[in-house]
Amino acid sequence: MQRCLQLAQKGAGWVAPNPMVGAVLVYQDQIIGEGFHAQYGQAHAEVNCINSVAEENRAKITSSTLYVSLEPCVHFGKTPPCTNLIIAHQIKKVVIGCMDPFDAVNGKGAKRLMQEGVEVIGPILEKECKDLNKRFFNFHLNRRPYIILKWAQTADEIIGAKGQEIKISNSYTQRLVHTWRSEEAAILVGTQTAITDNPQLNTRFGLKPNPLRMVIDRTLQLNQSFHLLNDHQPTWVFNTIKNEIQNAVRYIQLIEQPSLLKPILAYAYEHQVQSILVEGGAKLLQSFINQALWDEARVIKASHAIGTNYEYVIQAPHLFNEQLMNEAKVGTDIIQYFKRN
Repeated sequence: MQRCLQLAQKGAGWVAPNPMVGAVLVYQDQIIGEGFHAQYGQAHAEVNCINSVAEENRAKITSSTLYVSLEPCVHFGKTPPCTNLIIAHQIKKVVIGCMDPFDAVNGKGAKRLMQEGVEVIGPILEKECKDLNKRFFNFHLNRRPYIILKWAQTADEIIGAKGQEIKISNSYTQRLVHTWRSEEAAILVGTQTAITDNPQLNTRFGLKPNPLRMVIDRTLQLNQSFHLLNDHQPTWVFNTIKNEIQNAVRYIQLIEQPSLLKPILAYAYEHQVQSILVEGGAKLLQSFINQALWDEARVIKASHAIGTNYEYVIQAPHLFNEQLMNEAKVGTDIIQYFKRN
């Protein structure tokens, strides 16, 4: 099952809104096949695993045990049900990492296999298997995207300066942030961050795929000169004025209210956006924190202080009800990983 998890991770950033899944076929304690779900809409892990079995080992499939990190699907989606494939190959034993929370599967896959005489064992390493697909599980159980807050702050807890873009994290951490972007379905920023930083919100350094870009721009202050409104990748602009599509930019009108966060998350859920990386600014980040609409936070702490170098500085957000999960040193920066209790 550990090997299934290793394989499944290779699909990170490519399979959403499907889950990451790995599968291993074992004959008399020897692995004869491996596979993972590599691309949304393409073959699932079980299919790739069975197809990987060498010709000289094909006769062993019926006497092998299939390990899979998530309950095999039983419904027709982009591909046929994996349960049908398992039954067709007369595999007699299947070990499952965890059950699938998706309504179309949720216990039905295991039940279908058992009805056909397949021995189903599990869950095995259930916590690890659920953690791997925390976005997928959150989406189906809580019916909203998995929210990751991210910001960089100086040693004196400054996140920025009003009207000025300042560099806080080092170049190594900046490359890591682009990896984070490639792993999430969307990135969200507020109006002021878009105006001050004019971000591209894409992945560079050869990383793919680019996430969906989201910006809150209540009164449509951004114009076509901003990177966010180019046609290089899809962008959603949440506003209170209009619904309109202009090439890759979709303007989404929401009813004016003190906070647009819940309507934004509801719209994202409706359109199958499973995870959002919130990159700023401070006011937007603090709003997610205050409304308990976050799951994970990644705080990059630089070693240098700004002091009095800028006239108007912006204080970093403040977490509460958080649990420190991990801490890592990246060059001169320290990254702290939190989850909400």
